[in-house]
Amino acid sequence: MATRETHVGKPHLMHQLIEPRVFVEVAALPWLVPLLAFAPRGDGHPVLLLPGFMADEGTLVVLKLFLENRGYEVQTWGFGRNVGFSSRHAKALQQKIRYMHYKSGRKVSLVGWSLGGMFAMYGAHEAPECVRSVITLGSPVTFDPAGSQSPPLVKALYRLIAHPMGTAAHVTHLRAKSLRGPKALPVPITCVYSLTDGVVPPQEATIDGDPALHENVRVAGSHLGLGFNAFALWVVADRLAQPEGGWQPFVPSGVSGRLYRLVTPGTARAATATGPAASPSSASVRARRQGSPGNSRARTARRPQDQASARGRTSAKR
Repeated sequence: MATRETHVGKPHLMHQLIEPRVFVEVAALPWLVPLLAFAPRGDGHPVLLLPGFMADEGTLVVLKLFLENRGYEVQTWGFGRNVGFSSRHAKALQQKIRYMHYKSGRKVSLVGWSLGGMFAMYGAHEAPECVRSVITLGSPVTFDPAGSQSPPLVKALYRLIAHPMGTAAHVTHLRAKSLRGPKALPVPITCVYSLTDGVVPPQEATIDGDPALHENVRVAGSHLGLGFNAFALWVVADRLAQPEGGWQPFVPSGVSGRLYRLVTPGTARAATATGPAASPSSASVRARRQGSPGNSRARTARRPQDQASARGRTSAKR
């Protein structure tokens, strides 16, 4: 089962203070272009990008150019600055997804950064027949009874600009009702997150779900830099390249995969733990090879009887 991170409470203060490392991530991106050259190419299906809170389409330029280079038909949401989860934007998003699906004749993949990921989840809930997959980048997609654990500064900014209730408005919003329960969307969902995210704590950026369709993929980096993070871009390209109807969980491979494991310690163990379940046939083969405890006990119970029978036959011969 895809499981959430076990972090409790707000992001660590140190992680909040070093969020400006986004400038280092942006500066490092040109040097990591060779890494992105190994990213898989797509099949040309439409992709819709959704910006984070207080961001607009300009913040998605790098992601848009990269995915266009990978062969996708990429659009941004076109609603201007994201000033919070609102009925107006939610309704317009649903209409845009349906229009893109109608125009292209193909299902649409949704990629949302931060609050944009919540819009992506909402769009997939409202128009699942039009959505091929959902990818979130550091998005608050899971709600706890205790409420949002984002830093006080983020909550204050949301109260000032979006809603007097702050980030709690996500939970109480009527149109967000479908997002409050367990994630049961019938489409593949990949939640990309960072343990050092200084804005959205990892337990809110990850989900519990069906491992056949849902997964959490960790990258190293800041919250503000996820749209410029070379490894996050590579993961997005890898997930979008999954064939429709043939989605498989993320498994880092090749040169890029080795570099990914190098900068993201512990991911190999996580991939093994959350990977696809072994098939019944392979499990039965291993059981036959190794022997189950029950079979071992049965063999042990038969041995004294066999030995007694053997002694009886020997005596008879004598």
